Amino acid sequence: MGEPAATGQGALPLAALAASLISQNLGAAIAKSLFPVVGVEGMTALRIGLSALLLLAFWRPWRTPVARRDLGNLVIYGAMLGGMNLCIYHAFGRIPIGIATAIETTGPLAVVLAASRRALDVAWVALALAGLALLLPFASDRPLDPMGLLFAFGAALSWALYIVFGKRVSTLASGQAVSLGMLVAALFAVPIGIAHAGAAMRVPTTLLAGLGVAVLSSAVPYSLEMAALRRMPRHVFGILVSATPAVGAACGALVLGERLGALQWLAVACIIGASAGGAATSPEPRATGPGQ
Repeated sequence: MGEPAATGQGALPLAALAASLISQNLGAAIAKSLFPVVGVEGMTALRIGLSALLLLAFWRPWRTPVARRDLGNLVIYGAMLGGMNLCIYHAFGRIPIGIATAIETTGPLAVVLAASRRALDVAWVALALAGLALLLPFASDRPLDPMGLLFAFGAALSWALYIVFGKRVSTLASGQAVSLGMLVAALFAVPIGIAHAGAAMRVPTTLLAGLGVAVLSSAVPYSLEMAALRRMPRHVFGILVSATPAVGAACGALVLGERLGALQWLAVACIIGASAGGAATSPEPRATGPGQ
């Protein structure tokens, strides 16, 4: 009688993580569909601003004072969070979500592999580079917008720095770093969004859609990922999260009608394989974050 119960308990965190990935990428697809209404900057401002309000209301970070030594790192952490969201949304506006997400995930992969000195990791780097090479305009069977690729790489760099500085503020009280970091990101992103979108951001239906994106892309995935992390090994978590680009491609296809070519799918598979391999063989826990 004990075996079925154990199986059920093991399936629960897997279901939570799967729901998290679907929610996050579905939110990204809905956000992209709103770009013609408020633009990339306006959508970024809505997503980050409303996410900040939700996280602040839930975690109430003001209850614990922040030490002065942590303020600088917290500001950089929040700025990288804002930059990551702005870059990935600009990438979404120019290239398919699955490809943009695949490139973005090379940021945390680079952080994991940079901390290692093992020969095996050279193979994961080579596999990731092979995947990226297949996405270059001169190699792809469906040439991609160069600016879209640059923005995706900008999101990858921002994610890597977000992880580095996130570790430096990880000693803060539970939820304090992410909620205050999102507040800092909002202070950067919201004025830019207002300057670009103006009154379009204040339309009730747009605000409601932006709230839906904030919930799907931030509030729900963060909560589900925390629940999954408590019940599964970190390396298993990292391997499963590596499937994010495939989920992103599926959501892009279902919601937006995006279709990837054969070489593009091969490129995404190479990057997923490198990310999963790095997570599976790394002695360090796989660092994750809000991503898109």
